[in-house]
Amino acid sequence: MSMRIHRAWLVAGVTMLTLIAASAFRSTTSVLYMPIEMEFGWTRSLTSSAVALNILVYGLTAPFAAVFMARFGVKRVALSALGLIAAGTLLTTVMHQAWELYADWGILVGIGTGCIALVFGAQVASNWFVKRRGLVTGIFSASYATGQLLFLPAITQIANDQGWRTATAIVAAFCLGLIPVFALVFKDAPSQGQAPYGGTTQDIPAKPPVTVKANVEAMKYAISRPAFWALALTFFVCGWSTNGLIAAHFIPAAHDHGMPTTLAAGLLATVGIFDFIGTIASGWLTDRFDPAWLLVVYYGLRGLALFTFPFVIGPTVEPPMIFFIVFYGLDWIATVPPTVELCRRHFGVANSGLIYGWVFASHMVGAAIASAFAGWIRQFQGDYFIAWIVAGVLCLGAAAYSTSLRKPVLNSTSSLNR
Repeated sequence: MSMRIHRAWLVAGVTMLTLIAASAFRSTTSVLYMPIEMEFGWTRSLTSSAVALNILVYGLTAPFAAVFMARFGVKRVALSALGLIAAGTLLTTVMHQAWELYADWGILVGIGTGCIALVFGAQVASNWFVKRRGLVTGIFSASYATGQLLFLPAITQIANDQGWRTATAIVAAFCLGLIPVFALVFKDAPSQGQAPYGGTTQDIPAKPPVTVKANVEAMKYAISRPAFWALALTFFVCGWSTNGLIAAHFIPAAHDHGMPTTLAAGLLATVGIFDFIGTIASGWLTDRFDPAWLLVVYYGLRGLALFTFPFVIGPTVEPPMIFFIVFYGLDWIATVPPTVELCRRHFGVANSGLIYGWVFASHMVGAAIASAFAGWIRQFQGDYFIAWIVAGVLCLGAAAYSTSLRKPVLNSTSSLNR
């Protein structure tokens, strides 16, 4: 007797591909810093500020993306977002002025990636899964690493051999090619009479508020609770220490120490390999252990790793550097599954996507500040040492703050709208 694949897994597969498309652009910006600076004579602070704007717009779009998805449908919003990413990426190939870099990278791609950020994955996981929800959230989170893994080494080589414009066009082409696949396979939620994976029709969450006003009201409710601040501020540090620092500045920092860009890109892609493993494992652990304690461990170990980084980076890959890459990769965004689960426990499944949108916005604000801060430190101090140490201190602080999330939480069926 043949076994029928639940529709949830098909939706999960195309969701993963879409998240890979979003991460493809983000993982290549660190490769494009130097060739763009050399061609146009721009400074590191200018290019890193454009990336910071992209990250900021990306993060601030995410909470309202949940509203757009509720009103217009997840599918329509995601398709529009893929188009924006492709358009913004392609337009950089014909730019001549710095403001164009800010408009293309910062605004167009920022809005596009913000609409299909991890909030998108969290929403799909909540709509389509009851059983294995933590694992699926981990898989979606790891999709960012997969994009980095698939694209970064090849894009680096293409940028070196054929120019950064060709490398950029490949990322845009991937986004465009995914649009018809996504349109054919994806569904917003189970149809009438269809149950999410591992559940019943009663487990399909109610739609969150669908107006900006309702979103802001929910935000007002959330900020009155200490748990929201613990989630938002620890995730702020997560963004600071990953997207804003390592993802944006690892390759140029390695180049400062004499390492070839292709080798540095390979190391960053290796981070992606172990992140894929670590984040999926984190989803599995989140289904079995207290997610608050998982955050304590993840942030604490990440902080210790960052303190070692200035002393292990060099022109060649030595065993201490390999240890850092493996260790940091496993912990890269392992924080996402427990953070999403804690949003569900504190604010209810029906509203978790909306609240996580605001928590994720904090993540990307942290990343934006870190990107600009590290670029400024590099330009005026001549190296990144202070940036690594500051990030390590922040991670240890986040580990301590995460202990406050062990308090009793709301039942998963509770709602903000009561």
